[in-house]
Amino acid sequence: MAWLLRDGEVLAAVEVADSFGDRAVGLLGRDGIEGAMLLKQARSVHTFGMRFPIDVAFCDGDLRVLDTLTLRRQRMTRPRWRARSVLEAEAGAFDRWRLRPGDQLEIRG
Repeated sequence: MAWLLRDGEVLAAVEVADSFGDRAVGLLGRDGIEGAMLLKQARSVHTFGMRFPIDVAFCDGDLRVLDTLTLRRQRMTRPRWRARSVLEAEAGAFDRWRLRPGDQLEIRG
């Protein structure tokens, strides 16, 4: 199990999807997620077939948050060309974590 950190503070447990298969499945088929999922080598995401809305953070190659949004079910984002990964969590999680553009994230574990 890996951990998502900001400035040394643990925000949540995180699953890292770094293969094509893991990214393709993502959060599909789940009723929710405790923590977050990091999709490496991703610039956009969708919620087609998902059972819940998600918070989305687009991150650069150093895991600095470029932009955040909440994505309702059956929607798709536009690609963020500077993004190199996407962080997903249940809608409302980013507000609880106070996650904002400009935050520097880190994965440990």
